[in-house]
Amino acid sequence: MRVYHLGAECYPVAKVGGLADVVGALPKYQCQAGLQAAVVLPYYNRQFVREHQFDVVFVASTLLGHRRFDFEILKERDNALGFELYLIRAPGLLDRENVYSYPDETEQFIAYQLAFLDWINWSQQTPDIIHCHDHHAGLIPFLLYHSVIYKRLKHVPTVFTIHNGQYHGAFGWDKVGYLPEIDMTVGGLLDWNGGINPLAAAVKCCSKFTTVSPSYLEELKVQSNGLEHLFEMEEGRGVGVLNGIDSQVWDPANDAMIAAKFSAKKIDPGKAQNKLALCERFGLSPDKPLISFIGRLVTEKGADLLPEAVSRSLNELGDQLNILVLGTGDIYIQDELRHLLDAHPNVYNAYLGYDEKLSHLIYSGSDFLLMPSRVEPCGLNQLYALRYGTVPIVRSTGGLKDSVIDFEQPDGYGIRFEEASVDDICVAVKRAVELYQNTAQLELLRKRMMGLDFSWDQSAGQYIQLYQSLIPKL
Repeated sequence: MRVYHLGAECYPVAKVGGLADVVGALPKYQCQAGLQAAVVLPYYNRQFVREHQFDVVFVASTLLGHRRFDFEILKERDNALGFELYLIRAPGLLDRENVYSYPDETEQFIAYQLAFLDWINWSQQTPDIIHCHDHHAGLIPFLLYHSVIYKRLKHVPTVFTIHNGQYHGAFGWDKVGYLPEIDMTVGGLLDWNGGINPLAAAVKCCSKFTTVSPSYLEELKVQSNGLEHLFEMEEGRGVGVLNGIDSQVWDPANDAMIAAKFSAKKIDPGKAQNKLALCERFGLSPDKPLISFIGRLVTEKGADLLPEAVSRSLNELGDQLNILVLGTGDIYIQDELRHLLDAHPNVYNAYLGYDEKLSHLIYSGSDFLLMPSRVEPCGLNQLYALRYGTVPIVRSTGGLKDSVIDFEQPDGYGIRFEEASVDDICVAVKRAVELYQNTAQLELLRKRMMGLDFSWDQSAGQYIQLYQSLIPKL
Protein backbone atom coordinates (compact mmCIF):
# COMPACT_ATOMS: atom_id res chain seq x y z
CA MET A 1 0.00 0.00 0.00
CA ARG A 2 1.49 3.34 -1.07
CA VAL A 3 0.49 6.33 1.09
CA TYR A 4 1.40 9.99 0.61
CA HIS A 5 1.23 12.26 3.67
CA LEU A 6 0.84 15.98 3.03
CA GLY A 7 1.14 18.77 5.58
CA ALA A 8 2.90 22.05 6.25
CA GLU A 9 5.29 20.64 8.88
CA CYS A 10 7.43 17.57 9.48
CA TYR A 11 10.03 17.10 12.21
CA PRO A 12 12.98 17.58 11.86
CA VAL A 13 12.62 19.32 8.49
CA ALA A 14 10.35 22.13 9.67
CA LYS A 15 8.63 22.29 13.05
CA VAL A 16 6.30 24.84 14.63
CA GLY A 17 4.05 22.57 16.70
CA GLY A 18 2.81 19.05 17.29
CA LEU A 19 1.76 18.63 13.65
CA ALA A 20 5.45 18.28 12.78
CA ASP A 21 5.96 15.50 15.32
CA VAL A 22 3.05 13.49 13.91
CA VAL A 23 3.99 13.88 10.25
CA GLY A 24 7.60 13.06 11.14
CA ALA A 25 6.76 9.87 13.04
CA LEU A 26 3.57 8.24 11.73
CA PRO A 27 5.00 7.48 8.24
CA LYS A 28 8.11 5.93 9.78
CA TYR A 29 6.05 3.52 11.85
CA GLN A 30 3.84 2.75 8.88
CA CYS A 31 6.91 1.86 6.84
CA GLN A 32 8.07 -0.42 9.64
CA ALA A 33 4.65 -2.09 9.43
CA GLY A 34 5.14 -2.79 5.74
CA LEU A 35 3.54 0.20 4.00
CA GLN A 36 5.24 2.43 1.45
CA ALA A 37 4.61 5.70 3.26
CA ALA A 38 6.05 8.97 2.00
CA VAL A 39 5.85 12.63 3.07
CA VAL A 40 5.47 15.51 0.62
CA LEU A 41 6.26 18.97 2.02
CA PRO A 42 6.71 22.47 0.69
CA TYR A 43 10.39 23.26 0.25
CA TYR A 44 11.90 25.15 3.20
CA ASN A 45 15.36 26.65 3.16
CA ARG A 46 16.26 25.26 6.58
CA GLN A 47 19.08 23.37 8.23
CA PHE A 48 17.85 19.83 7.52
CA VAL A 49 17.43 20.59 3.83
CA ARG A 50 20.84 22.23 3.57
CA GLU A 51 22.54 19.28 5.29
CA HIS A 52 21.00 16.49 3.17
CA GLN A 53 21.24 15.50 -0.47
CA PHE A 54 18.21 15.72 -2.75
CA ASP A 55 17.61 14.53 -6.29
CA VAL A 56 15.25 16.24 -8.72
CA VAL A 57 12.67 13.63 -9.76
CA PHE A 58 10.10 15.75 -11.55
CA VAL A 59 10.01 19.18 -13.22
CA ALA A 60 6.92 20.94 -14.57
CA SER A 61 4.88 24.11 -14.50
CA THR A 62 1.25 24.77 -13.70
CA LEU A 63 -1.19 27.64 -13.32
CA LEU A 64 -2.11 29.55 -10.18
CA GLY A 65 -4.94 31.57 -11.66
CA HIS A 66 -3.43 33.47 -14.58
CA ARG A 67 0.08 33.06 -13.19
CA ARG A 68 2.16 30.18 -14.46
CA PHE A 69 4.78 28.95 -12.02
CA ASP A 70 7.56 26.43 -12.42
CA PHE A 71 8.10 23.75 -9.80
CA GLU A 72 10.25 20.73 -9.16
CA ILE A 73 9.91 17.70 -6.91
CA LEU A 74 13.01 16.89 -4.86
CA LYS A 75 13.52 13.50 -3.19
CA GLU A 76 15.81 13.09 -0.18
CA ARG A 77 18.46 10.67 -1.31
CA ASP A 78 19.06 8.42 1.71
CA ASN A 79 15.61 8.09 3.36
CA ALA A 80 17.25 9.49 6.47
CA LEU A 81 13.92 9.81 8.29
CA GLY A 82 12.85 6.22 7.74
CA PHE A 83 10.53 7.09 4.86
CA GLU A 84 10.64 8.77 1.46
CA LEU A 85 10.71 12.56 1.79
CA TYR A 86 9.72 14.79 -1.12
CA LEU A 87 9.93 18.58 -1.23
CA ILE A 88 8.08 20.79 -3.69
CA ARG A 89 10.12 23.83 -4.69
CA ALA A 90 8.72 26.75 -6.68
CA PRO A 91 10.62 30.04 -7.00
CA GLY A 92 8.90 32.83 -5.10
CA LEU A 93 6.24 30.55 -3.60
CA LEU A 94 7.73 27.37 -2.18
CA ASP A 95 11.33 28.25 -1.39
CA ARG A 96 11.07 30.02 1.96
CA GLU A 97 12.67 29.68 5.36
CA ASN A 98 9.67 29.97 7.65
CA VAL A 99 6.56 27.83 7.54
CA TYR A 100 3.85 30.41 8.21
CA SER A 101 2.99 34.13 8.44
CA TYR A 102 3.64 35.22 4.88
CA PRO A 103 1.15 37.73 3.38
CA ASP A 104 0.51 35.42 0.42
CA GLU A 105 0.07 32.28 2.53
CA THR A 106 -3.13 31.36 0.68
CA GLU A 107 -1.31 31.36 -2.65
CA GLN A 108 1.64 29.54 -1.08
CA PHE A 109 -0.37 26.54 0.07
CA ILE A 110 -2.65 26.42 -2.98
CA ALA A 111 0.48 26.24 -5.15
CA TYR A 112 1.79 23.42 -2.95
CA GLN A 113 -1.39 21.39 -3.41
CA LEU A 114 -1.66 22.02 -7.15
CA ALA A 115 1.97 21.04 -7.74
CA PHE A 116 1.46 17.80 -5.81
CA LEU A 117 -1.67 16.89 -7.74
CA ASP A 118 -0.05 17.70 -11.07
CA TRP A 119 2.92 15.52 -10.16
CA ILE A 120 0.94 12.42 -9.19
CA ASN A 121 -1.43 12.98 -12.09
CA TRP A 122 1.52 12.47 -14.45
CA SER A 123 3.32 9.94 -12.26
CA GLN A 124 3.40 6.24 -13.00
CA GLN A 125 2.95 5.49 -9.28
CA THR A 126 -0.64 6.24 -8.34
CA PRO A 127 -0.99 6.22 -4.54
CA ASP A 128 -3.41 3.92 -2.78
CA ILE A 129 -4.16 6.57 -0.14
CA ILE A 130 -3.57 10.32 0.09
CA HIS A 131 -3.44 11.39 3.74
CA CYS A 132 -3.83 15.15 4.24
CA HIS A 133 -3.02 16.92 7.49
CA ASP A 134 -4.80 20.16 8.48
CA HIS A 135 -6.11 22.90 6.22
CA HIS A 136 -2.82 23.47 4.37
CA ALA A 137 -3.62 20.32 2.38
CA GLY A 138 -7.40 20.60 2.79
CA LEU A 139 -8.30 21.43 -0.81
CA ILE A 140 -6.85 18.19 -2.18
CA PRO A 141 -9.93 15.97 -1.57
CA PHE A 142 -12.21 18.47 -3.34
CA LEU A 143 -9.85 18.98 -6.28
CA LEU A 144 -9.24 15.26 -6.61
CA TYR A 145 -12.92 14.43 -6.91
CA HIS A 146 -14.35 17.57 -8.56
CA SER A 147 -11.77 18.89 -11.00
CA VAL A 148 -11.75 17.52 -14.53
CA ILE A 149 -7.98 17.90 -14.64
CA TYR A 150 -7.50 15.16 -12.06
CA LYS A 151 -10.29 12.78 -13.09
CA ARG A 152 -7.71 9.98 -13.55
CA LEU A 153 -7.24 10.03 -9.76
CA LYS A 154 -10.91 10.15 -8.70
CA HIS A 155 -10.76 6.60 -7.35
CA VAL A 156 -7.94 7.36 -4.84
CA PRO A 157 -9.28 7.45 -1.24
CA THR A 158 -8.35 10.45 0.89
CA VAL A 159 -7.97 10.65 4.66
CA PHE A 160 -7.96 14.06 6.33
CA THR A 161 -6.57 14.50 9.85
CA ILE A 162 -7.54 17.52 11.95
CA HIS A 163 -4.74 18.47 14.30
CA ASN A 164 -6.29 21.80 15.29
CA GLY A 165 -9.83 22.69 14.29
CA GLN A 166 -9.44 26.34 15.29
CA TYR A 167 -7.52 27.15 12.11
CA HIS A 168 -9.35 26.79 8.79
CA GLY A 169 -7.20 28.60 6.20
CA ALA A 170 -10.33 30.36 4.93
CA PHE A 171 -10.22 32.91 2.11
CA GLY A 172 -12.65 34.79 -0.09
CA TRP A 173 -14.41 33.64 -3.24
CA ASP A 174 -12.49 36.31 -5.10
CA LYS A 175 -9.57 33.85 -5.08
CA VAL A 176 -11.46 30.90 -6.56
CA GLY A 177 -9.65 31.63 -9.81
CA TYR A 178 -6.49 30.24 -8.26
CA LEU A 179 -8.06 26.78 -8.52
CA PRO A 180 -8.06 24.77 -11.75
CA GLU A 181 -11.26 24.08 -13.66
CA ILE A 182 -13.81 22.71 -11.22
CA ASP A 183 -17.45 21.63 -11.34
CA MET A 184 -19.16 24.71 -9.90
CA THR A 185 -22.42 22.81 -9.46
CA VAL A 186 -20.75 21.39 -6.34
CA GLY A 187 -19.07 24.66 -5.39
CA GLY A 188 -20.99 24.56 -2.11
CA LEU A 189 -18.56 21.88 -0.95
CA LEU A 190 -15.90 24.59 -0.80
CA ASP A 191 -18.07 27.11 0.98
CA TRP A 192 -18.62 27.86 4.62
CA ASN A 193 -20.11 31.10 5.87
CA GLY A 194 -19.73 32.82 2.52
CA GLY A 195 -16.08 32.01 1.89
CA ILE A 196 -13.85 29.18 0.73
CA ASN A 197 -12.92 27.12 3.78
CA PRO A 198 -10.26 24.45 3.11
CA LEU A 199 -10.79 22.65 6.41
CA ALA A 200 -14.56 22.47 5.94
CA ALA A 201 -14.12 21.39 2.31
CA ALA A 202 -11.80 18.58 3.37
CA VAL A 203 -14.26 17.31 5.97
CA LYS A 204 -17.07 17.33 3.38
CA CYS A 205 -15.10 15.72 0.56
CA CYS A 206 -12.57 13.28 2.05
CA SER A 207 -13.25 9.57 2.27
CA LYS A 208 -12.79 9.67 6.06
CA PHE A 209 -11.61 12.32 8.47
CA THR A 210 -9.81 11.72 11.74
CA THR A 211 -9.04 13.73 14.83
CA VAL A 212 -5.96 13.29 16.96
CA SER A 213 -7.91 11.94 19.94
CA PRO A 214 -11.37 10.44 20.47
CA SER A 215 -12.43 13.20 22.86
CA TYR A 216 -11.45 15.90 20.39
CA LEU A 217 -13.83 14.40 17.84
CA GLU A 218 -16.66 15.16 20.27
CA GLU A 219 -15.31 18.56 21.31
CA LEU A 220 -15.25 19.82 17.71
CA LYS A 221 -19.05 19.71 17.77
CA VAL A 222 -19.06 22.41 20.46
CA GLN A 223 -15.79 24.28 19.83
CA SER A 224 -14.38 24.50 16.31
CA ASN A 225 -14.38 28.21 15.49
CA GLY A 226 -17.67 28.21 13.61
CA LEU A 227 -17.70 24.68 12.17
CA GLU A 228 -19.65 23.09 15.03
CA HIS A 229 -22.73 22.33 12.90
CA LEU A 230 -20.56 20.75 10.20
CA PHE A 231 -19.03 18.33 12.68
CA GLU A 232 -22.46 17.46 14.03
CA MET A 233 -23.63 16.63 10.50
CA GLU A 234 -20.50 14.69 9.55
CA GLU A 235 -19.77 12.87 12.81
CA GLY A 236 -20.51 9.47 11.28
CA ARG A 237 -17.56 9.89 8.92
CA GLY A 238 -15.10 10.84 11.66
CA VAL A 239 -12.74 8.64 13.67
CA GLY A 240 -10.73 9.64 16.73
CA VAL A 241 -7.22 8.17 16.80
CA LEU A 242 -4.97 9.20 19.68
CA ASN A 243 -1.56 10.33 18.48
CA GLY A 244 1.46 8.35 19.50
CA ILE A 245 5.03 9.41 20.14
CA ASP A 246 8.25 8.32 18.51
CA SER A 247 9.58 6.05 21.24
CA GLN A 248 12.98 5.94 19.56
CA VAL A 249 13.43 9.72 19.76
CA TRP A 250 11.78 9.99 23.17
CA ASP A 251 13.61 7.29 25.09
CA PRO A 252 15.35 8.17 28.38
CA ALA A 253 17.50 5.07 28.07
CA ASN A 254 19.08 6.36 24.85
CA ASP A 255 18.52 10.13 24.92
CA ALA A 256 21.73 11.99 24.16
CA MET A 257 20.12 15.32 25.10
CA ILE A 258 19.72 14.58 28.81
CA ALA A 259 22.26 14.63 31.63
CA ALA A 260 21.91 10.97 32.64
CA LYS A 261 20.20 8.10 30.86
CA PHE A 262 17.76 5.89 32.77
CA SER A 263 15.10 3.25 32.22
CA ALA A 264 11.97 1.93 33.90
CA LYS A 265 14.06 -0.68 35.71
CA LYS A 266 16.09 1.97 37.53
CA ILE A 267 14.31 5.30 37.52
CA ASP A 268 15.22 7.33 40.60
CA PRO A 269 19.02 7.71 40.22
CA GLY A 270 18.70 8.87 36.61
CA LYS A 271 15.90 11.31 37.30
CA ALA A 272 17.81 12.66 40.30
CA GLN A 273 20.88 13.41 38.15
CA ASN A 274 18.80 15.13 35.50
CA LYS A 275 16.95 17.13 38.14
CA LEU A 276 20.26 18.21 39.68
CA ALA A 277 21.58 19.38 36.31
CA LEU A 278 18.35 21.24 35.61
CA CYS A 279 18.21 22.90 39.02
CA GLU A 280 21.86 23.94 38.89
CA ARG A 281 21.27 25.58 35.52
CA PHE A 282 18.29 27.58 36.76
CA GLY A 283 19.26 28.25 40.40
CA LEU A 284 16.63 25.98 41.94
CA SER A 285 16.81 23.46 44.77
CA PRO A 286 16.81 19.77 43.78
CA ASP A 287 15.34 18.90 47.19
CA LYS A 288 11.93 20.38 46.34
CA PRO A 289 9.30 19.17 43.89
CA LEU A 290 9.88 20.70 40.48
CA ILE A 291 6.79 21.59 38.44
CA SER A 292 7.48 22.64 34.84
CA PHE A 293 5.55 24.04 31.90
CA ILE A 294 6.70 23.50 28.30
CA GLY A 295 4.77 25.01 25.42
CA ARG A 296 3.56 27.98 23.46
CA LEU A 297 2.64 30.94 25.65
CA VAL A 298 -0.84 31.45 24.22
CA THR A 299 -4.37 31.42 25.65
CA GLU A 300 -5.15 28.15 23.85
CA LYS A 301 -2.56 26.48 26.09
CA GLY A 302 -3.84 28.27 29.20
CA ALA A 303 -0.55 30.14 29.41
CA ASP A 304 -2.32 33.42 30.24
CA LEU A 305 -3.24 31.78 33.58
CA LEU A 306 0.35 30.95 34.42
CA PRO A 307 1.59 34.26 35.89
CA GLU A 308 -1.17 34.46 38.51
CA ALA A 309 -1.18 30.70 39.17
CA VAL A 310 2.60 30.63 39.63
CA SER A 311 2.57 33.67 41.90
CA ARG A 312 -0.33 32.42 44.04
CA SER A 313 1.08 28.91 44.38
CA LEU A 314 4.48 30.18 45.44
CA ASN A 315 2.94 32.67 47.88
CA GLU A 316 0.63 30.08 49.43
CA LEU A 317 3.10 27.19 49.59
CA GLY A 318 6.14 29.23 50.50
CA ASP A 319 9.38 27.49 49.67
CA GLN A 320 7.85 24.02 49.31
CA LEU A 321 8.27 23.82 45.53
CA ASN A 322 10.08 25.03 42.41
CA ILE A 323 8.42 26.14 39.17
CA LEU A 324 10.12 26.33 35.77
CA VAL A 325 8.67 27.62 32.47
CA LEU A 326 9.98 26.98 28.95
CA GLY A 327 8.13 28.66 26.13
CA THR A 328 7.62 31.58 23.82
CA GLY A 329 4.57 33.33 22.44
CA ASP A 330 2.38 36.23 23.53
CA ILE A 331 4.56 39.19 24.49
CA TYR A 332 2.29 40.22 27.38
CA ILE A 333 2.45 36.72 28.90
CA GLN A 334 6.22 36.65 28.47
CA ASP A 335 6.54 40.01 30.24
CA GLU A 336 4.36 38.86 33.13
CA LEU A 337 6.40 35.70 33.55
CA ARG A 338 9.62 37.71 33.36
CA HIS A 339 8.40 40.06 36.10
CA LEU A 340 7.97 37.09 38.46
CA LEU A 341 11.71 36.42 38.41
CA ASP A 342 12.48 39.19 40.90
CA ALA A 343 9.49 38.37 43.11
CA HIS A 344 10.34 34.66 43.49
CA PRO A 345 14.09 34.10 43.30
CA ASN A 346 15.47 30.60 43.85
CA VAL A 347 12.03 28.96 43.52
CA TYR A 348 10.99 30.12 40.04
CA ASN A 349 12.70 30.58 36.71
CA ALA A 350 11.80 30.83 33.04
CA TYR A 351 13.47 30.32 29.67
CA LEU A 352 11.45 32.46 27.28
CA GLY A 353 12.36 30.88 23.98
CA TYR A 354 12.47 27.51 22.25
CA ASP A 355 15.19 24.96 22.95
CA GLU A 356 14.65 21.34 21.90
CA LYS A 357 17.57 20.00 23.93
CA LEU A 358 16.45 21.84 27.05
CA SER A 359 12.94 20.43 26.67
CA HIS A 360 14.35 16.89 26.87
CA LEU A 361 16.21 17.79 30.06
CA ILE A 362 13.06 19.29 31.55
CA TYR A 363 11.00 16.19 30.78
CA SER A 364 13.65 13.99 32.36
CA GLY A 365 14.49 16.20 35.36
CA SER A 366 11.09 17.53 36.42
CA ASP A 367 8.80 15.82 38.89
CA PHE A 368 5.59 17.21 37.33
CA LEU A 369 4.58 18.75 34.00
CA LEU A 370 1.74 21.30 34.01
CA MET A 371 -0.65 21.53 31.03
CA PRO A 372 -3.62 23.86 31.79
CA SER A 373 -4.85 23.89 28.18
CA ARG A 374 -8.15 25.39 27.14
CA VAL A 375 -7.92 23.41 23.89
CA GLU A 376 -5.70 20.36 23.40
CA PRO A 377 -6.70 18.19 20.42
CA CYS A 378 -4.23 15.51 21.47
CA GLY A 379 -1.22 16.88 23.27
CA LEU A 380 2.16 15.21 23.03
CA ASN A 381 3.91 16.83 25.98
CA GLN A 382 2.00 14.71 28.49
CA LEU A 383 3.04 11.58 26.57
CA TYR A 384 6.70 12.66 26.60
CA ALA A 385 6.39 13.32 30.34
CA LEU A 386 4.97 9.84 30.96
CA ARG A 387 7.83 8.31 29.00
CA TYR A 388 10.31 10.08 31.30
CA GLY A 389 8.55 9.26 34.57
CA THR A 390 7.26 12.80 35.07
CA VAL A 391 3.73 13.12 36.45
CA PRO A 392 1.48 15.16 34.10
CA ILE A 393 -0.83 17.74 35.68
CA VAL A 394 -3.49 18.30 33.02
CA ARG A 395 -6.85 19.88 32.44
CA SER A 396 -9.51 17.34 31.44
CA THR A 397 -9.87 18.21 27.77
CA GLY A 398 -9.21 16.55 24.41
CA GLY A 399 -6.33 14.15 24.28
CA LEU A 400 -5.26 15.06 27.81
CA LYS A 401 -8.47 13.47 29.08
CA ASP A 402 -7.90 10.43 26.86
CA SER A 403 -4.30 9.81 27.93
CA VAL A 404 -4.09 10.77 31.61
CA ILE A 405 -5.92 9.03 34.46
CA ASP A 406 -5.92 10.76 37.85
CA PHE A 407 -3.69 8.96 40.32
CA GLU A 408 -6.55 8.61 42.82
CA GLN A 409 -8.46 6.45 40.30
CA PRO A 410 -7.75 2.72 39.79
CA ASP A 411 -4.53 2.30 37.79
CA GLY A 412 -4.17 6.09 37.65
CA TYR A 413 -0.86 7.92 37.27
CA GLY A 414 -1.46 11.65 36.69
CA ILE A 415 -3.22 14.67 38.16
CA ARG A 416 -6.33 16.03 36.40
CA PHE A 417 -8.42 19.14 37.00
CA GLU A 418 -11.64 20.27 35.33
CA GLU A 419 -11.53 24.00 34.60
CA ALA A 420 -8.96 26.19 32.90
CA SER A 421 -8.79 28.53 35.89
CA VAL A 422 -6.20 29.80 38.33
CA ASP A 423 -8.13 28.22 41.22
CA ASP A 424 -8.09 24.75 39.67
CA ILE A 425 -4.42 25.03 38.74
CA CYS A 426 -3.47 26.01 42.29
CA VAL A 427 -5.44 23.11 43.76
CA ALA A 428 -3.70 20.72 41.35
CA VAL A 429 -0.28 22.16 42.26
CA LYS A 430 -1.05 21.62 45.93
CA ARG A 431 -2.00 18.01 45.22
CA ALA A 432 1.31 17.57 43.40
CA VAL A 433 3.28 18.86 46.39
CA GLU A 434 1.42 16.48 48.69
CA LEU A 435 2.03 13.58 46.31
CA TYR A 436 5.75 14.39 46.16
CA GLN A 437 5.95 13.98 49.93
CA ASN A 438 4.64 10.42 49.60
CA THR A 439 7.81 8.96 48.12
CA ALA A 440 6.57 5.37 47.98
CA GLN A 441 3.47 6.32 46.00
CA LEU A 442 5.45 8.59 43.69
CA GLU A 443 7.89 5.78 42.96
CA LEU A 444 5.00 3.45 42.16
CA LEU A 445 3.45 6.01 39.80
CA ARG A 446 6.74 6.54 37.99
CA LYS A 447 7.06 2.83 37.31
CA ARG A 448 3.46 2.69 36.14
CA MET A 449 3.90 5.67 33.81
CA MET A 450 7.08 4.40 32.23
CA GLY A 451 5.42 1.04 31.61
CA LEU A 452 2.67 2.58 29.46
CA ASP A 453 2.78 2.23 25.69
CA PHE A 454 1.89 5.41 23.84
CA SER A 455 4.18 4.66 20.91
CA TRP A 456 3.08 5.06 17.32
CA ASP A 457 2.87 1.28 16.90
CA GLN A 458 -0.72 1.16 18.13
CA SER A 459 -1.87 4.38 16.45
CA ALA A 460 -0.19 3.50 13.16
CA GLY A 461 -2.03 0.17 13.26
CA GLN A 462 -5.36 1.99 13.64
CA TYR A 463 -4.58 4.15 10.61
CA ILE A 464 -3.65 1.09 8.57
CA GLN A 465 -6.99 -0.51 9.45
CA LEU A 466 -8.72 2.69 8.36
CA TYR A 467 -6.84 2.69 5.05
CA GLN A 468 -7.76 -0.95 4.45
CA SER A 469 -11.45 -0.18 5.05
CA LEU A 470 -11.27 2.37 2.21
CA ILE A 471 -9.66 -0.04 -0.25
CA PRO A 472 -11.99 -3.08 -0.50
CA LYS A 473 -9.47 -5.24 -2.38
CA LEU A 474 -7.17 -5.15 0.64
